[in-house]
Amino acid sequence: MDASMTLDSSVKLDRSFRSSPARRCLHVLACAALVFLVAGTSGCNKLKARDLLNKGVGAFKNGQYDNAIEFFKQARDLDPSLMNARLYLATAYASQYIPGAPSDANTKLGNQAIAEFKDVLNVDPNNLSAIDGLGSLFYQMAATPYDPKKFDESKAYHQKHIELKSSDPEPYYWIGAIDWTVSQRINLELRAAYNKNNIKKQVQDADPMPTSFRPEYVAKSGAMVEEGIAALQKALQIRPDYDDAMAYLSLLYRRKADMVESAQERDDLEKQADVLLDKVKEIKQKRAEQPHPAS
Repeated sequence: MDASMTLDSSVKLDRSFRSSPARRCLHVLACAALVFLVAGTSGCNKLKARDLLNKGVGAFKNGQYDNAIEFFKQARDLDPSLMNARLYLATAYASQYIPGAPSDANTKLGNQAIAEFKDVLNVDPNNLSAIDGLGSLFYQMAATPYDPKKFDESKAYHQKHIELKSSDPEPYYWIGAIDWTVSQRINLELRAAYNKNNIKKQVQDADPMPTSFRPEYVAKSGAMVEEGIAALQKALQIRPDYDDAMAYLSLLYRRKADMVESAQERDDLEKQADVLLDKVKEIKQKRAEQPHPAS
């Protein structure tokens, strides 16, 4: 083939690619290649993210929390839709938090866990695992130093769980536990205030609330105690052998007994509390006697 023919063919080929149909065809092919490239990269990232998640879970189970956190971070960044990576990251922080140890480092762990659980809710507002994680963390962080606002935040997340899934007994239990914890602290503070002003006539924890302090206790804790009793009764309707709920219900009946004026009504509430404690002991005894499945 001579050079003139080769040049002529090249010119014709070049002109054909410059034609409108050819350009459109090339554009379509280029776009398709880009889509496949992005899809391939995305698919590769998802696979890497799952591999990192599995490595993180392994490290987490072995107590290597710092390594686990890094694996979970990388998995989350590679695949933001991988919700388990986000949840495990939050859980890894939360598992290192020590309730009752208000050091800066420990508080930071709790706050990091809260931030990660909230990040999950930004993506999936109805994620029950994140909701429960936040409820638990705020409860743990509220005790030392004592912070009633954190107890309120904890309660709000358990109430959110109930809104989403009212058939679960646990969030009712937690509301009852929170209401007892706060009302018990108020009770002890009022008794301490009375004893401070009555050195010769001290009131013990098991004694009735002094008459002069009863109205204040009702004002501060009355609605809370009623709410807690109702929540725990609901938990027991769902799970009749829920012994932890029974125990807290017993405690709340004793707090309600400090609010009533009638000695007879107080005695009745104390008896209800005692009956519940007997049931708790019976349930725990039966469980202890049950054979454990072979491991």
